[in-house]
Amino acid sequence: MGMDKNTVIGFVLIGALLIAMFVINSRSNQAYMTEKKRIEDSIAAAKPKTDPAAAKKDSIKLDSLLAAKQKISPVFITDTTERQDTLENEVIKIAFTNKGGQPKTVELKKFKKFDGKPLILVNGNFNKLSYKINTDNNQTAETGDIAFVSSKKTVNADKAQSISFVLKDSAGREITHQYILKADSYLVDFNISMTGGDKLVSQNAINLLWQTEAPQVEKDISYERQQTHISYLENGDYDFEYVGSGDDMKFDKDLEWLAVKQQFFVSALAAKNKFESGTITWTVPADSLQKITQAVANVKVPVTGKTTVPLQLYYGPSDYTILAAAKNKMENIVPYGSGVFAFVKYINRHFLLPVFDFLRQYIASMGMVILLLTLLIRLITSPILYKSYLSGAKMKALKPEIDRLKEKHGDDKQAFSMDQMKLWKSAGVSPLGGCLPALLQIPIFMSLYYFFQSNISLRGQDFLWAKDLAAYDSIATLPFSIPFYGDHVSLFTITATVTSLIISIYSMSSMQDNSNPVMKYMPYIFPILLLGVFNNLPAALTWYYTVSNTITLILQIVIQKYIINHEKILAQIEENRKKPVKQSKFQERLMAMQESNKKLQEMKKKTGKN
Repeated sequence: MGMDKNTVIGFVLIGALLIAMFVINSRSNQAYMTEKKRIEDSIAAAKPKTDPAAAKKDSIKLDSLLAAKQKISPVFITDTTERQDTLENEVIKIAFTNKGGQPKTVELKKFKKFDGKPLILVNGNFNKLSYKINTDNNQTAETGDIAFVSSKKTVNADKAQSISFVLKDSAGREITHQYILKADSYLVDFNISMTGGDKLVSQNAINLLWQTEAPQVEKDISYERQQTHISYLENGDYDFEYVGSGDDMKFDKDLEWLAVKQQFFVSALAAKNKFESGTITWTVPADSLQKITQAVANVKVPVTGKTTVPLQLYYGPSDYTILAAAKNKMENIVPYGSGVFAFVKYINRHFLLPVFDFLRQYIASMGMVILLLTLLIRLITSPILYKSYLSGAKMKALKPEIDRLKEKHGDDKQAFSMDQMKLWKSAGVSPLGGCLPALLQIPIFMSLYYFFQSNISLRGQDFLWAKDLAAYDSIATLPFSIPFYGDHVSLFTITATVTSLIISIYSMSSMQDNSNPVMKYMPYIFPILLLGVFNNLPAALTWYYTVSNTITLILQIVIQKYIINHEKILAQIEENRKKPVKQSKFQERLMAMQESNKKLQEMKKKTGKN
C-alpha cells in the first residue's frame, strides 16, 4: 500500500484518539462495637469487683443501655435469635437474615473468582437495606437493627420461590418484607408492605438506606476499578460516573434505579414506581482490603396508611441480554460505548453481539470466534480498504512526476503545492484517498475496543497461552514496573505491536516524501505506543488486533503484487488527463486560496526588492 502523507495523518489521528481513551476513561458495626465497648468500660470502672449475681445484673443493664442507644422499641414482636433462610435457583443463591429482613450473602453459582473460589457478590456487615421507623415515646429505630419474624419459604408451580419477614406491634401496625426469586433469574422482587404506614414513618415516606460494596473479583484490581461505574436511570435518561477516588451525587428527578457496576458484575436497586429523590456517595478502599468500592445510597419512597412499595434487587452479570430482560433500560449498564464514541454501542448491540453470539453457538473456542469475527469485519470493510490501496498505488505511480515538480520549484512550497494539486486532479487522484478510509475505520476499532472489554462471555475463556481472554495474557512477570508499560509481558500485545511495525516498514518503502524527519519516523511511533497502551488490555482485543494486522499485511502484498496493475493505472491516469477537469467547490476554494497566497508572496518579494 502506498502510504501518502494523508494516510499517515489518518493513522496518527487513530492513535491520538486511542491514547486519549486510555488516559480519560463496615461502619455501622464498628460504631456499635465502639459504643458497646464504651458502656462496658464505664460499668467495669464503676464496679471493678462484683459477684456473679451482680455481674448478671450489670449484663442486663448493658443490654438495656444498648437497646436504648439503638432506639429499639420493646412493643414490637420480634425474634430473639438471628435466623437465616435461603432462596436459590439455577444461577443464584441468596441467604436472608431476619435481622432487618434483608439479604445477608449472595453467591453467583455460574461464575467463579479469578482464583477459582466461589463468587460471593454480597457478604459482610457493610451491606445493608434499612430505613427508619417510629416506635414509642417519640423514639425511632432502624429496621436493619430489628429482628423480624420470618415465614417459611414457599415454592410456586412456576418454581418461583418467596419468603417474608414480618414486624408487628400491639397497636396493629405491621411491616412485611417479601422477596420473590423466579426460576433462572438474577432479579429479586422486593416488596415492602405496611399497615399504618403513615404512623410508622415520618412525612409519609420511606428513606431507604442501601449500602453495598463491590468485592475484588478479577486478578487485576486496578483495571477492575477502572471498569467500575456508579450507574443510574434518572428521569428516563441513563448515565454513569467512574468510581475514581470517591465522589457523591444527588438526584432530584424521578430515579428508577441505582447500580454499582464492576467490570463484569452488577448490584442494583430499582423501584417499579420510581424513587422521588436520592443521593449516593462512594469511597475507594485500599487495595489490600480487596474491595473495589463501597457505596452508600439514600432514596425516598412515598407511602400511605396501607401500602406496598414494589422494589427490585439485581445481583448478577453485566450481560446485555440478561439485563435487557428487566425491561427498565438496565442493559445500558453494559458499557458498549461512551463519551464521543457513545454511538458505537449501536454497532455493538445490533451487529457485533448478535454475530458473536451466533458464532459461539457453533464454535467452542472463543479465540476462533474472534478470528472469524475479524475476517467478517475485514470482508465488509474491504471495499473501503481497496480504495485506500488503489489511492496509494496511484500516488506511487505519480511519484516520479512529483519528484520532478519538487526539483522545478525548489523551496517554493506554495507553487509546488498548487502544481501537485493540479497533477492529482488531472490524474483523477483524491488527496484524501488515503486519509478517509483510515478515519472510517475508527468507529469499527472503537466498537471492538468497548465490545471486548465489556462482553462477559469472554471471561475465563482460554486460548493458546492466554488463560483468560477478558484479561491481559501475561507470559512473564517482571521484578519491577516499567513506566507506561507495567510489570508483566503480554505476548499478544507483542504480536500486535510487531505486526503493526511490519506494516509500517512495508508501507514506508512507497511513501512519497520520506525526507521530512517527522514523516519519516511517524509510522514507527504508533506501533511503539501500542506496546504500552495494549499491555494491560484484554487478550481478546490484542488477539483481534494481531489477526487484523496479519490480514492487512497479506492484503497489501497480494493487492499490490497481483491485483493492482501499475501499467493500467498509468494508462488510466493518461486518459483522465485528456478529459476536461471539473473541480469540486472544496478544490476550487483551495486553489483560489493558494493563488491568493502565491500573489501575496510575490507582492512581498517585490516590496522587499524595492
